[in-house]
Amino acid sequence: MLRILLIALVFLLAVPAGSAAADRRVPQGWLGVTADGPLAPTHAAEWQRMAGAGVETVRASIRWSVLQPQPGAFDFSQSDAVVAAAAARRLPLLPVVQHAPPWAAVRPGDPASPPKDPAAVEALFVALVGRYGPSGSFWAARPDLPRLPIRAWQVFNEPNHGGFWSEQPFAASYVRTLRGAATGIRRADPGATVVLAGLTNTSWIALEQLYDAGARGLFDVVALHPYTARPVDVLRLVRLSRREMRERGDRALPVWITELSWPAAQGRVPSTLKFDVDDRDQAVLLGRALHLLAAARQRMRIERVFWYTWLSSERGPSEFDWAGLRRIRNGRRVAAPALRKFRKVARKLEGCRKAPGNAARCA
Repeated sequence: MLRILLIALVFLLAVPAGSAAADRRVPQGWLGVTADGPLAPTHAAEWQRMAGAGVETVRASIRWSVLQPQPGAFDFSQSDAVVAAAAARRLPLLPVVQHAPPWAAVRPGDPASPPKDPAAVEALFVALVGRYGPSGSFWAARPDLPRLPIRAWQVFNEPNHGGFWSEQPFAASYVRTLRGAATGIRRADPGATVVLAGLTNTSWIALEQLYDAGARGLFDVVALHPYTARPVDVLRLVRLSRREMRERGDRALPVWITELSWPAAQGRVPSTLKFDVDDRDQAVLLGRALHLLAAARQRMRIERVFWYTWLSSERGPSEFDWAGLRRIRNGRRVAAPALRKFRKVARKLEGCRKAPGNAARCA
């Protein structure tokens, strides 16, 4: 009898843990947000809200022009602050490195200019990995922080968009930059992940152009920014890129959605976008898209999804000033309706349950 009771007790103790793990529908770190715009590393409450809302990874910009204003002179103070803010909340960071300084740019003074020398790009990424990678000097200097070395690096942003890469057609100059970055990253950290710049608009055509220019083998992840009016077309854009990847022998590579959004700018600023909406529809579309992407993630190898963005300004002229889950309105930071939806979907996907004290307990 005692043996039966012991067996029953072991079974009862095992069920909650197994059940909680089964409740998680996506891997740890699958869902994240971009942290940019008015969000500063010193906004401790915002970073804490991020973690509490189900954000499990953060994408943030590292501006080369700020990091290395002169050749050979690195100033890590701004990037240190961002890395520290993420690490303090145990949030893995995906840096998107962009904006060549004038001395390193093809067109000095043009913030969208491509870099002129792949060797300078290589040296930049060697320095970044040396600062924040597995043996990074930052972690040795900050033993007070959880140690979360950066193992994935995104190489610039939307090069097939003239507003971010002023040399168009873009493929040849971007591949030169990508080759420099990949060489530097892999030399400094052979186990690191090289993330392609997020491709937007006709992203599958841009990907074809990159392959034609010799990009295969220089990246480990294809990144997409599938801005479109309907959530179902987000999957369609992923599917078109995956077809190109299959044809080029890259079937096994994953896709990361490094920006996903519907700005709630409708009626607020003059718009040229075809996908801006109101606050209510932003929340609805966010929920639909995340559920669709989660359902397709294994079939289409969608390994990360980042909402754009966490905090925005509500001041214009850009429609994306109304993209934030949190907004700055009349000098105050407020929650958009989409934040409630994000939190609800995140908790469901991540296996969170209500615990005593109204806290979240996740698998």
